[in-house]
Amino acid sequence: MPVRPVLAATLGAAALLGALAAPAATAAPAESVTVDATARLAADGTVTLSGTYRCLPGTGPVFVSSSVSQADPRIRHGIGGGAARCDGAEHRWENSGKVSSETLKAGTAHVQADVMELRPGAPLLVPVFHATEDRDITLVGS
Repeated sequence: MPVRPVLAATLGAAALLGALAAPAATAAPAESVTVDATARLAADGTVTLSGTYRCLPGTGPVFVSSSVSQADPRIRHGIGGGAARCDGAEHRWENSGKVSSETLKAGTAHVQADVMELRPGAPLLVPVFHATEDRDITLVGS
């Protein structure tokens, strides 16, 4: 089984569980995530989002996940997720994912990016959010 779909499903489930079960995350002053003002939208529906992040070391694996919405803010499309290195330094992140080319159009969109750790807990991994950013961006056709 390919690793990316499993990772995306795990991150999505953890984010949903975290949103339902955990109070709103407040990033430590030394932790942050940003979203660049523009993102690429390819003709085949591939969206590429990017930005920066900074996080402190934890006890579990950490990921930068992102989602985008456009016409209806209740409908968010997960756009990839990648491993993060939490060492207190600022790093770049870039996530790409494909959605139906009819779903998103060039123009204004809304992005949410999260730096999330999956900490060992009993009996499951517990999602812990290090930083979250919500931002309006511009999707640019490429």
